[in-house]
Amino acid sequence: MFRKVLIANRGEVAVRVIRSCQERGIRTVAIFSDADRAALHVRYADEAYRVGGPASADSYLRIDRIVDVARRAGVDAVHPGYGFLAENPEFAHAVADAGMVFVGPSPDAIATMGDKVAARQAIQAFDVPILPGTPGGLDDAELRGRAGEIGFPLMIKASAGGGGKGMRIVDSEEGFDAALATARRESAASFGNDNVYLEKYVANSRHIEIQILADRFGETIHLGERECSIQRRHQKLIEEAPSVVSSPELREAMGRAAIQAAVSVGYRNAGTVEFLFDGASAEFYFLEMNTRLQVEHPVTELVTGVDIVREQFAIADGRHLRHRQSDIQSSGWAIECRITAEDPFRNFLPNSGVVSFVQEPTGPGVRVESSLYRGCPVDLYYDPMVAKLVVWGETRAEAIMRMRRALSEYRIVGIKTSIPFHISVMKSTEFMMGHFDTGFIDRRQLQDDAEERERNTRVAAVAAAMVIHAEQRQAVHMRSRGDDQSRRDRWRRTGRLRATRGLS
Repeated sequence: MFRKVLIANRGEVAVRVIRSCQERGIRTVAIFSDADRAALHVRYADEAYRVGGPASADSYLRIDRIVDVARRAGVDAVHPGYGFLAENPEFAHAVADAGMVFVGPSPDAIATMGDKVAARQAIQAFDVPILPGTPGGLDDAELRGRAGEIGFPLMIKASAGGGGKGMRIVDSEEGFDAALATARRESAASFGNDNVYLEKYVANSRHIEIQILADRFGETIHLGERECSIQRRHQKLIEEAPSVVSSPELREAMGRAAIQAAVSVGYRNAGTVEFLFDGASAEFYFLEMNTRLQVEHPVTELVTGVDIVREQFAIADGRHLRHRQSDIQSSGWAIECRITAEDPFRNFLPNSGVVSFVQEPTGPGVRVESSLYRGCPVDLYYDPMVAKLVVWGETRAEAIMRMRRALSEYRIVGIKTSIPFHISVMKSTEFMMGHFDTGFIDRRQLQDDAEERERNTRVAAVAAAMVIHAEQRQAVHMRSRGDDQSRRDRWRRTGRLRATRGLS
């Protein structure tokens, strides 16, 4: 096993990977920007090195600086986490060229699956279902002509896309040209090229993904599905495992397709194959493959008992998979809420501040992965997600009630968070009954319950005041004890002087 690992990331995922290393006796190296000098992952790591200014482009995206730190620190391997450079083939190449192990797939697999058009081409020979669409590299006139063949509604998607950037839904021919121009501009700004392609749009669909593990010996297994349909602007907000629409037959079919997609590019390590599920036809279609650890991996861990980060390190170390497909059994239900520093009552407006008080929920079946602590600054330089709240229950109903209880216990003072939004979803009849799809959030309007907000604000303020009062009392008590000790010491000195010098 590795002796020393650098985590090329920040926030809660860096803390998650550091903890996994600590449990295996592996020393850890953190990197940080000027904005993250006092971050939790910096405090937890054995060593920490500055890599640049607050902006990602000057720090967490600087391949040269990160590899240089890895060399100087003498690490055996680099774990990329998710986001930043996790799916950058140049970074994987640079780590390997420096004589270290990249904890993830090969650069070629990352490059192929990172290009949506290349990914579609790679899987076609492996019987993985895909939506009708176009190849990449077509000009505007060619795309316009093919749009009529595919039919509306359709999606314009960036070939190198992700996170909803460079993506537009077009309902009719009239809006096609404007949407195409916008998608190209977004793609060029976000990914450095304006290559886009078309894909048939399926309304009222679900987003279901399959977690896979693959070693270098040709063994590939899947760990079942995750339901990720609760999204806003193509960004996942709530995930659960298993899916409410899944069946043993569907799980088997999707798992088989996911394994084939991985095999098509000689994949190894942990990865996730995402599918679009059409509830009307009960058909599913390949969307993309994420060649990294997923934000929502904890829900799979809770229902399968498989530590995915641990498996990542074992595979990267050249070991065989510890599990066979027949070993993987799902038990219970898990739900994850992504806690973000956004105001859900103001269209999820990002906000910053200093966390003056934080109280995390606890109890059976509750797991928190967070980067927050009292006094922690939260700024606007990075992704707004600051924590993940994950729960497990024997049934979906139990998991929902446990999540509602855990969310009600979660107290974060100093910044606005998405907790009220998550509470409203957990109380939604549609969600509780499993009647939702990727358009769920667009159809809902979170009402600003002034009375409940005021009540939550009062509770948080009282909790913070009680903590401050307790600390002040402790300080007074310590000072009082110090004064008493000082008086006793003066009395003893006076007594000794009288005894030795005959003072009267």
